[in-house]
Amino acid sequence: MLRLLWVGWVMHMKMLTRSAFNFWLGIVYPLFFATAAFFMFQSGDDPKPLLYASLGAAVMGIWGATSTAAGAALARERWTGTLELLVTAPAHFALILLPVTIAMATIGIYSMISTLVWGRLVFGIELEVGDPLAFVLAVPATVVSIGALGFLLAVAFVRFRQAWALGNMLEYPVWLVSGFLVPLTLFPDWVRPISWALAPTWGISAIRGAALGGSPYGDIALALSLGAGYTLAGILLLERALRTARVKASLSLS
Repeated sequence: MLRLLWVGWVMHMKMLTRSAFNFWLGIVYPLFFATAAFFMFQSGDDPKPLLYASLGAAVMGIWGATSTAAGAALARERWTGTLELLVTAPAHFALILLPVTIAMATIGIYSMISTLVWGRLVFGIELEVGDPLAFVLAVPATVVSIGALGFLLAVAFVRFRQAWALGNMLEYPVWLVSGFLVPLTLFPDWVRPISWALAPTWGISAIRGAALGGSPYGDIALALSLGAGYTLAGILLLERALRTARVKASLSLS
């Protein structure tokens, strides 16, 4: 099982990194949001607001690389005629799909790096990490948890022809209520329980805690726990969706 997950992740990383569209979109697209955020947060001599915005914009790139692509993950296999082959393979379909969405989230690290480099070169934002070990742990924990959320989205949208549009629709609301750029204290109270159920909320909190000072290890644990919950929910939902598709012969939506 671990070998299948590893090989699936490596293969999809190779395919994604060889796509010029995904590569340049993942680097250039987040810079527009990052630049707007830097101008909004640029005030006074205190560098912390800019670093706060820089880290938030960086994680936005990871989520942006996952949301739309994960929503269309199964639709893309359906378009190429390989979905039925993957479903009938001896390996459990979850072990085939999960590395795909985690690879999509991993590609978002390009966005994170480009955003931080852009902030350093253009706006002079220095990334001074208060707890390097926590930062090193927080970044992959955020990637894995966002990839697990993408896995759940991919499974939830399997019955929709325009799944990519649903994934794209969720991109902005999630990064808003996760506190990437706007502090959660500015939202109404009813928004906060929603943000607590989203792994990106705890991922960005852990990354900021490691960089700006705080207690990031609890946030790392919460992000990973939510990622595990997404994976379990996705597997259960996938089993039901596949069982229904076999009964109704509706996997291809034709």
